[in-house]
Order: sequence, then C-alpha cells, then structure tokens
Amino acid sequence: MATTPLPTSAAVPQGTDAAEAQANIHVVCAEPSIANHFLAELRDKEIQKDSLRFRRNLQRLGEIIAYRISAHLSYTEQSIQTPLAETRGKLLHDFPILATVLRAGLPFHQGFLNYFDQSPSAFVAAYRIEGTAQVQVQVDYLSAPSLDERVLILADPMLATGKSLVQTYRAMLRFGMPRQVHIAAVIASPEGLAYVAREIPEATLWVAAIDEGLNEHAYIMPGLGDAGDLSYGSKL
Repeated sequence: MATTPLPTSAAVPQGTDAAEAQANIHVVCAEPSIANHFLAELRDKEIQKDSLRFRRNLQRLGEIIAYRISAHLSYTEQSIQTPLAETRGKLLHDFPILATVLRAGLPFHQGFLNYFDQSPSAFVAAYRIEGTAQVQVQVDYLSAPSLDERVLILADPMLATGKSLVQTYRAMLRFGMPRQVHIAAVIASPEGLAYVAREIPEATLWVAAIDEGLNEHAYIMPGLGDAGDLSYGSKL
C-alpha cells in the first residue's frame, strides 16, 4: 500500500512520530493508475459542466479508495459450495459503517456503498459559516446506527481545514466508539491533513491527492471548486 510523505508545508502534528503520521496517510494518486484520470477530469472546468460525469467520477474514486481500505479489514474463511465442488473462500467479517457529510459527500459515499453493499449508512448535515475571521462549522443533522466496536469509514470529498470532519466525528461518538476509523477524501490540504491527524490520531487517512494549501478564504488550491454545486447545481 503506497504512502506519500506530506508536503513540507504540512507540519507533523505535535506529539506524533513523523513516521507514524506518514504511515497513517495513504495517497491513492501518488502512483500511476486510472484514479489519476478520474481526478484530472474532476478538476477540469470544461468537463465539470457535465454534472452527471462529475458525480460518476466522484463515485469511481470512492470505489477505488473503498477497495484500498478493504485490504485493512478482517475476513473469515468459510466453506463455499460451487456447482462442481466444495472450496474455501474469505468473506468480509463485518461490513463497515459508511458515513458522509451532506450534500457534497453523496456521490463519493455511493462509490463506497457500491463495494460495501451490505453496509449501514450514517449521514451528517454540516456546513461552514462564512464571513467570520475563522472558519466555523455547524452540525445540524445526524443519523447513525450504533458505532460500538464497528469499523467506521467517514467520507467527505474535500478536506480543507479539517474542522467539519473533526466535528462530525466527535458528534458521531454519541452513537458509540468504533474499533477502527478510516477517513477518506478526494482532495486534501496539508493543513487539513495535519489537523485531522492531530485531532483524530486513531484514524487512518485516505486521499486521492494532497494539494498545495489553503487560500485566504480557506479553500483548497488548486482544488476543483464546490463539489456540492458541481454535483447538484448552484445553491442560493
């Protein structure tokens, strides 16, 4: 499983060993694969005019990251009867709980659900409050099954400051303590990765790409724009 060192602009969280921090961050597009093609199309402002294609590419990257995460899950060997003979097969021990942040996370979430098709889902409505000196996050709605001793995959396509993901995760803990936590994003900023790694050290982070950083409005640069608007249309 390939990992990529954080860019020099991403400080390693205080109190965290550098090697340990890097081991917990997996960058899918660090090596050549079809994921690079899907990511490039997501960024292209001309291709973005096709919202169906944009949503499908988010799904595809969700599927690719889901496959990568699946290598870190537990399996049980069982007897399987084919039409010709009996054999052995490895079946997923228990399907992870899939959580996402509305609304931008829905297509990305669907990619995970395409692979973990027996997984229960959790949904959070969280948004950034603009026009303040510092980014604030409001969590308005949360629905989840019990998380006790379960594997949790929390997916949000854009990891900018990381505050919405951290607040979402902390809010979800009222439903129990998962035994394993994976956080997935398409594009992340170095600052956001460092913040999430510091605040949720038990999590393994999965991203398609790490971008240059945040601008003065706390948007990821070069990023791709507003994933929710590009998926479902502009909002007022």
